[in-house]
Amino acid sequence: MANINLLPWREELRAERQRNFLSSLGLAVVLAILVLVLADRIININLDTQNARNRFLTDNIASVDDKVAEIRDLRSQRKLLLERMRVIQQLQGNRPIIVRVLDELVRTVPDGVYYHDLTASDDTLYIEGIAESNNRVSSLMRRLDASDWLADPSLDVVSAADDLGQSAMEFSLSVQIEAPSVRSAGEL
Repeated sequence: MANINLLPWREELRAERQRNFLSSLGLAVVLAILVLVLADRIININLDTQNARNRFLTDNIASVDDKVAEIRDLRSQRKLLLERMRVIQQLQGNRPIIVRVLDELVRTVPDGVYYHDLTASDDTLYIEGIAESNNRVSSLMRRLDASDWLADPSLDVVSAADDLGQSAMEFSLSVQIEAPSVRSAGEL
């Protein structure tokens, strides 16, 4: 019988399998390293992209905050301007009233009564003057009370003015300025 030695062939097959295994193992390690490097690159790219987005958002938020502050300033300026406009409109609206009140004061003053000081504060008019007698002061009070534009006259002080005559009286009174009602204003 022929002597066949299969050991070298098995050894060669085993060595070849070992080389294939080691080369496959090396290739797997290289592929794993490549996958890790690629994954690291992708993660870094994603991080850089997200950081860029964050910077963009931060910059835009700062810009919007500046605009919001500017809007607040504009609103406060608008509020101040509206308040000024309201005051101006109120003053413009009161101009005819003041003229009408002064006209009403002239119409209500009886003969023998002279005003020497008129002062207005809000809706109250303070009048100081001289009258020839107490009856003239009473007549003035009645006429002021009957006026459409003046109401609630209140006599504060009446005193004798001896240096102006025997029956001369100095007086001080206050009267409320009151616009007439819509019906009586239409009649005027």
